[in-house]
Amino acid sequence: MAPPPAETVGVTGHVQLPPGGPVPLPHPSPDQAVPDASQTAVAVLLIGPAGAGKTTVARHWADRRRVPTAHISLDDVREWVRSGFANPQSGWNENSEAQYRLARRTCGFAARNFLANGISCILDDAVFPDRPVVGLGGWKRHVGPGLLPVVVLPGLEIVLERNAERSGNRRLSDEEVARIHGRMAGWYGSGLPIIDNSTQDVETTARMLDEVVARSIASPPTW
Repeated sequence: MAPPPAETVGVTGHVQLPPGGPVPLPHPSPDQAVPDASQTAVAVLLIGPAGAGKTTVARHWADRRRVPTAHISLDDVREWVRSGFANPQSGWNENSEAQYRLARRTCGFAARNFLANGISCILDDAVFPDRPVVGLGGWKRHVGPGLLPVVVLPGLEIVLERNAERSGNRRLSDEEVARIHGRMAGWYGSGLPIIDNSTQDVETTARMLDEVVARSIASPPTW
């Protein structure tokens, strides 16, 4: 058996990566009256109820950007836990809350590292306005002050239709969807940008998200 090759600086496996610190506020180019969101390094948090289409929109938005962009789905990270997965549909308890918080912290760690290495990211989560410390406050602690939150909130009938097309533990009861949608209405008047995509397809919603992110870069929302 041949001996392993000697370590060489610059060879794959020995690349030094910048550590990820808190994400700062994005700085628009001074020569642009309106920032080009598709070419700016950003961290976006897409908020919405189950069935809002936020994961589909986030993935599409990341796919079409002109700079490297990652999509980080909180639900996907939660489901990394296979044995012992605490599904909140079976009852919200200490285990399900702990796994939610752990997933958010893991997503925040990933977002900071992507940004530190020149890759933008968009995260998606069902963050409730009536739990600011756990929700937005937690994301701000995990990612940094430069995180740009955007709410996607279509009408209840649309959310119910889209939820009916889901499967597995991603599909909720109509009662639960209605309850979550009602809580999400609290984002109106919060100062965060809101996109109503009730009558918009994915491509159009992604373009609307571009416009909202551009405005947020020029004038970050207070949250």
